Amino acid sequence: MGNTAMDKVSLPPVVAVPLERSWTEAEAFAYCSALTKAHYENFPVGSSLIPRDLQPAVHSLYAFMRTADDFSDEDRKAGDETERMAWLDSWEAMLLDPRPKHPVFIALQSTLRRHPLPVEWLRDLVHAFKMDVSVRRYETGGKLLDYCRYSANPVGRLILTLFGFRDEELYRLSDAICTGLQLANHWQDVAIDLQKDRIYLPQDSWRRFGIREEDLFKQTATLAFKQLLAFEVARAREFFAQGRSLPEKVRGRLRWELRFTWQGGVRILDKIESADYDVFSRRPVITRADWFRIAVRSLF
Repeated sequence: MGNTAMDKVSLPPVVAVPLERSWTEAEAFAYCSALTKAHYENFPVGSSLIPRDLQPAVHSLYAFMRTADDFSDEDRKAGDETERMAWLDSWEAMLLDPRPKHPVFIALQSTLRRHPLPVEWLRDLVHAFKMDVSVRRYETGGKLLDYCRYSANPVGRLILTLFGFRDEELYRLSDAICTGLQLANHWQDVAIDLQKDRIYLPQDSWRRFGIREEDLFKQTATLAFKQLLAFEVARAREFFAQGRSLPEKVRGRLRWELRFTWQGGVRILDKIESADYDVFSRRPVITRADWFRIAVRSLF
């Protein structure tokens, strides 16, 4: 790898692979696939609905995102903000390394050679992960949506482009669904994020319902908090409604994958509502039974 940025910073365990050995392209894709399958996600990534010939590409994209996300979310004991930023800078720099040694980038460069995917969208994702390190509060809903533009929307655009769809209307619909998914994940994880001193609930929404920051850290589902979360869940539903027509505008297995993903996001919001917006007592999750119902609805 030479004197790249990655050589100048100690690596966290999440990415500590033997770089002194040579990775074949097949081994690199196998590494990415194993990493993808080892992580639980609310929404399917590279599932069996995606054509077999595209699954390695999807796995390489996911491995890049997942590892960068782990950098930004590392336990503070493992690295302070300066060190986590250095990891992300190094990860971003490797996107431009013409002779990568890390398996994620060997696979990713192969994906980028075979498919015309804009590298800028990958850099947008790294920008979002850097925001996770440096920004822990969002003053307005607009600023939170700007974060979603970097953290979520590029994912949908990458998948659409990978499947051969390059259309601004489809990108716009995809952006809406991806923003809805990101918001649903935030509202599902309010309690988890508070433990990390991270609050995605916009401050202007707090003020709307008379809530202070110290009230949130008490992690009590008061009436005011339930009203706040109901307001934000409704905001997320609006984005899902905006993007609802996307699955019917594409063809093949992607149509079923998008239906599946859309249904999964909406189901998370349903779960939050069913819990009467008390995300502190128990984290709303999608069960096996939920996924079965989602699959049936997606197919029919």
